[in-house]
Amino acid sequence: MMVSVIGGGLAGCEAAWALAQRGHRVALHEMRPVVATPAHQTDRLAELVCTNSFKSVETHNAHGLLKAELRMLGSLLLDVADECRVPAGAALAVDRALFSQEVQRRVTAHPNIDLLRDEVTTLKAPVIVATGPLTSDGLSRTIAERLGQEHLAFFDAIAPIVADDSLDHDVLYACSRYGKGEGDDYLNAPFDEATYNRFVEALVSGEQFSGHDFDDVSYFEGCLPCEEMAARGRETLRFGPMKPVGLPDPRTGREPWAVVQLRAEDRARQMWNLVGFQTRLKISAQREVLRMIPGLAKAEFLRYGSIHRNTYLNAPGVLNGYLGLRDAPTVLFAGQLVGVEGYTESIGAGLVCGINMARMLDGQDPVLPPPETMLGGLLRYVAEADPNRFQPMNANFGLLPPLGERIRDRRRKRERLAQRALAAMERFEVCHRIGPAVISGGVG
Repeated sequence: MMVSVIGGGLAGCEAAWALAQRGHRVALHEMRPVVATPAHQTDRLAELVCTNSFKSVETHNAHGLLKAELRMLGSLLLDVADECRVPAGAALAVDRALFSQEVQRRVTAHPNIDLLRDEVTTLKAPVIVATGPLTSDGLSRTIAERLGQEHLAFFDAIAPIVADDSLDHDVLYACSRYGKGEGDDYLNAPFDEATYNRFVEALVSGEQFSGHDFDDVSYFEGCLPCEEMAARGRETLRFGPMKPVGLPDPRTGREPWAVVQLRAEDRARQMWNLVGFQTRLKISAQREVLRMIPGLAKAEFLRYGSIHRNTYLNAPGVLNGYLGLRDAPTVLFAGQLVGVEGYTESIGAGLVCGINMARMLDGQDPVLPPPETMLGGLLRYVAEADPNRFQPMNANFGLLPPLGERIRDRRRKRERLAQRALAAMERFEVCHRIGPAVISGGVG
């Protein structure tokens, strides 16, 4: 039986691969370039439109723990990310062009996957819907009619990218927080107090894109526009993306008042992303305000920040624990559409959907990772949160049940939670035999 996977993003590619590796035929539908989106720039699979970072790889970090769990289950996309990695301290950042090219190469080379370039506007089981935050209007209407309720919506903002040869490297300094990674993976723009205050004032007063779509916007707290953070208080940025802790300037030996960090977008370090500076400022305002950052006075913007609509389902009101419709078990939803926020989280949802669709088609019951795991905790949040107050969620240690012992040191506590999670995931994988699957004659 052919399984349809709608959407060629992170979740869709991971779901398609999981199914194909388990011997099932997959029709992977991607509407680009037939139908464009406001955020994508290419028609390649798994294009990263926001940042090039998958966040930390350290298991005492929630995102690092989730990656470790997904590797145990055979994630394709994390394997590709490792192959396309660029220096970023303790973070897994990739050359985004190489990443999408390699994902597309592997997926289209798989004998069980057919890539179809078309817009799908119907839901015919068995199907996994992984269309993400930019689901087409036609499919959105179908989903809304099928579920009997409207989607919830918020807006994601994208950070600008600047050219390396336009930066003043005499002003910037290379340093990773606390010397992690190679110790010099990031460029840092140091602010003194007066410069910081002027910058915050300019952010708050900068002209923004506006219109009726932006009235009463409910932003996801993990992806706030920089001007929104600045408007919340003068110190908000300095204790957020501009915090100088662990970033001493080697020229003075002291931490600056505040910093803006720049992270490499490509292996050659020709492009740099302004970390945490997603924005909805107009292009003219971005040129004026962001060039106030020390070292960026003559910055060439390779990509300006932008904002786009992000749509997600009220998952606890309509989906079961394994992300299927309650009255149609082989109609599954994956990725950001179900209210998981972040690259790794989307990959995890896609992987679980692919695994469970394969199990159901093989006559087995669907399974969920234990609640002690980061993946299991995240999926339970999506299924069990209050439908009246549901908001998208990143991986975080608050999703995990508490330890049976009291540990005051936060680092040690998270290490213990991670040890418990990885042990639980190993038992789960062995019990259900759902780890890295390779079909006879499969591809890698």
